[in-house]
Amino acid sequence: MVIADDDVLVREGIASVLREAGYDVVDQAGDANALTEAIRAHVPDVAVVDIRMPPSHTWEGLDAARSIRQEFPQIGILLLSAHVEIETAIDLLEDGRRIGYLLKSTVLRAADLTDALERIAAGRSVVDPALVRELVAERHRDDPLAELTSREREVLALMAEGRSNNGIATRLFISEGAVQKHVRSILAKLRLPVTDDDHRRVLAVLTFLEARWN
Repeated sequence: MVIADDDVLVREGIASVLREAGYDVVDQAGDANALTEAIRAHVPDVAVVDIRMPPSHTWEGLDAARSIRQEFPQIGILLLSAHVEIETAIDLLEDGRRIGYLLKSTVLRAADLTDALERIAAGRSVVDPALVRELVAERHRDDPLAELTSREREVLALMAEGRSNNGIATRLFISEGAVQKHVRSILAKLRLPVTDDDHRRVLAVLTFLEARWN
């Protein structure tokens, strides 16, 4: 792992959590240039990157992540942000492989972080369910999400996390068959193609989020 965050306390905190969980943190960076150098020096499995970094604290971390993905497509990337700004990272997220986006405020346990990293390292995508919940809360009359039942919204949030049908069934204490039924209904109501592929399902959620923000 390589960790990039300009806040040294946050950076050290993440590193400490990951080391205790058994991960090998090979380097840390406080800005985008140092991150790029660390990536080239170590070629880690995953990079944990804060979106806003010096000097302007706008998109330096995100721009560095794009460069990393172009030069080292095999490296997983977990984007961290204190703000809901998924539209700025939609191109990376649409790649759909070894990529994640979490809000710092929703990472309340070490397991939240390590679970996301395990999914990314396994080649999957992770999207913070808080983004989906916020979208539901702000829906309006013409919003397709208004058609979803409360259970379908729960399933959609777990889909956005990249969970499989079995994982969703376990979390909600329902059968896998019931999950499949909910997924088909969600995709139909959102006017998206029905698919059982986890990667495509995450992209479907991202596509809808992008359309909502535009």
